[in-house]
Amino acid sequence: MITYCQRGPSMAFKNFSPSKRNTPPSLFFQCSDLILPWLTPQELAIASLTCTTLRNLSNSITLRRASDASRSLEPLPIPFHSSLDQHPYAFFLYQPTSSPSSNLIRQSWGSTHQNPDTETRTETSSLCFVDETGNCASSGCGCEETCEDGCPCVVGFGGFDDGVVFECRPSCGCGLSCGNRVTQRGIRVKLKIVRDSRKGWGLFADQFIPKGQFVCEYAGELLTTKESRLRQQMYDELSSGGHFSPALLVVREHLPSKKACLRLNIDATRIGNVSRFINHSCDRGNLSTALVRSSGVLLPRLCFFASDDIKKDEELTFSYGETRLNSEGLRCFCGSSCCVGILPSEQT
Repeated sequence: MITYCQRGPSMAFKNFSPSKRNTPPSLFFQCSDLILPWLTPQELAIASLTCTTLRNLSNSITLRRASDASRSLEPLPIPFHSSLDQHPYAFFLYQPTSSPSSNLIRQSWGSTHQNPDTETRTETSSLCFVDETGNCASSGCGCEETCEDGCPCVVGFGGFDDGVVFECRPSCGCGLSCGNRVTQRGIRVKLKIVRDSRKGWGLFADQFIPKGQFVCEYAGELLTTKESRLRQQMYDELSSGGHFSPALLVVREHLPSKKACLRLNIDATRIGNVSRFINHSCDRGNLSTALVRSSGVLLPRLCFFASDDIKKDEELTFSYGETRLNSEGLRCFCGSSCCVGILPSEQT
């Protein structure tokens, strides 16, 4: 079904002439709510030109997409707000947490029958070391509902240890209500995505967010260093015209020996969550980053916490870094008193 939608939506709709618009709905129209949400904005626009019924259905899907960027995969809807042009939302594939690069091509978005996969978050964040039986090498704690003071998983949580937070692992017996799984429950603060005439899309608070509150994870495709460099070269060429903004983030975690570091490449350009809309600020912004680790899990997750009290309608920002190698790079419009005018970049 998906391949059919991808290759020929306009062909499928050519047979419906204006003279048939008042006829009873066909089986195709009855199933359209299952098919149209899989289309890209361009394909949806083609479908809307064929007849009044499909135009109305396409408009309804557009409104539902603009009402929630997360496809119901987060606890709260995250709407788009745009009054600048004819782009009511930004199209991308959504995943709540980072996972290895996949062949995901399409995703249903805007259906009235949206049925979120509640297991997506825990499954994609459970890359772990395995033993000879193929099971996770770390069994986790035996707590039932929530971890108590004596639980070994609690050690290290409640503060930042050189920018690292420690949480319960996927194999722990406790549930998501455990106080040691703060970043694993999804986005639980009200956010909205607003379009600016200079910056483009940006992520804003839709409620008061107190200092220290977890906001969201930087989710996307986990890339090898080789793939990251190839994509960065491609993105540099695409963004040279000023109309393309990649969301490839490189994080380096220095090991205790200080002689080596772990490189984490997260690309949210095509697949990611709403963190891809967080803009840079030269004054370091109002968000701080922390690597969240769980014992036995192979890779950490990069998460954002409020570094100050954040007011409703305030834009969420953080520092992309300090290095600026390209004097002709993308312009910075953060508006801070220390703005240098160019977004950070580096040689990957």
